[in-house]
Formats: sequence, structure tokens, C-alpha cells
Amino acid sequence: MSHQNEWGQPIDFPVKGWQPPPAPEGKRLEGKFCSLEPLTEKHAPDLFTANSLDDGQMWTYMSYGPFETLQDYQQWLKRVTGGSDPLFYAILSEEQKAVGVASYLRIVPLSGSIEVGHIAYSPLLQKTTAATEAMFLMMRHAFELGYRRYEWKCDALNAGSRRAAERLGFVFEGIFRQATVYKGRNRDTAWFAVVDKDWPRLEAVFHAWLRPDNFDVEGRQKQRLNDFIEGDR
Repeated sequence: MSHQNEWGQPIDFPVKGWQPPPAPEGKRLEGKFCSLEPLTEKHAPDLFTANSLDDGQMWTYMSYGPFETLQDYQQWLKRVTGGSDPLFYAILSEEQKAVGVASYLRIVPLSGSIEVGHIAYSPLLQKTTAATEAMFLMMRHAFELGYRRYEWKCDALNAGSRRAAERLGFVFEGIFRQATVYKGRNRDTAWFAVVDKDWPRLEAVFHAWLRPDNFDVEGRQKQRLNDFIEGDR
């Protein structure tokens, strides 16, 4: 629906009663297959062990890593923990072992925008139900706090990250050319987002996918998340 001001110029829709949401405070997020808690140095040994199962590919599109020793990883972790932006989480398995990392970042309460990033999934977490649920839990928490826009950005050449964003219901918004330099090379950045008007439908999709009857006795999905998303469109 279009709107006009008193001069007949087109303007966007009003946001009535808008109040900036609070910044996330590192609340523990509980799911069926995983949980998330603020990342601390105590998680370093489990994460380093889990990450060591990877041959280095998981770090290709990160601005840091791989880490050769536990001490190297501990030093990096010490630098990034304790802040509010980025706000890092450890992703814990059902056995309460840290198997991955993700964060909120570029948190702008004034405009209601927040990004998910620094996603480093070890081989123990990759391609699991917990991997998807972790992203759902972070997205849900952001919208419950009152954010209007939830962003995902990645190297435009990172096909895996782009597929993941689309699988999770993010909408592709375009490429920012020569957005930054990392590891001595250029990065064009692909932008994706979910906005608040998308969220009720998408939340229902996640709940449907996570239903116990969508998984067999060995925990394998019967219907893919994409099937639910496509079926809801």
C-alpha cells in the first residue's frame, strides 16, 4: 500500500508506537536438540576438539582461523568474549558439549536491526537437526525482543552459506561489491534478511519441521525444512 505526504511525495508505511527493543543480554536459549549460552573460555577445549575434526575448510570464509593449537584458540576466544556486540554464543549438544559458535552483531536497537554471524559449526554440528534449531532459537529470540529486521551476510562466493540462508527462510537482497578485505583478499558481500512481517509464518514452519513426528527413531527428518517453507508459500 502506497502512502503520500502533504506534497504528494511517496513515503513508506508508518510504524506506529515504535519503541527500540533492548539489546540482547546473553540469555540462555533452550531447544529440543541443542541449547545456547554465552561463549566463555570454559568452552574452548570442547570447541577446539570438535573443530579439529575439520580439515580447515570451515574457516575459509571466516576472517580468522584455522587455529593450530588450543592456546591459539583460547587467545582468540578471550579477545571476543565478554562484549555486547558481537555477542557470542556457544551452541551445546544434547550432551551439553560445545560443538559450535554463533553471534549477534551489528545490533542497532534504534532501527530495530540485528544480524546473525560468526557462525562456526564443527563437523559434530554440521548438517544436524541441532544446527538448524540453533538458528531458529536465535532468530526467535531476536523477534521476541522486538527487532524488526534480522540479517544474514556472507561472502558472495560462499555457496554453502547462501544456501543455508535461503533454506532458513531468509530473502536474498543483493550483493555489496568490494564490501571489505579479509585474509588479504576482496569480499563481495551477499545480503539476506527476515523481517518481522515474515516471522509469524516462518516460526510456524520451524515448529512444524521440529515436530517429533517429522523424525524417525534414528533422528532423521522425514520432510525437509525446504518442503515446509515451499509448501507454505
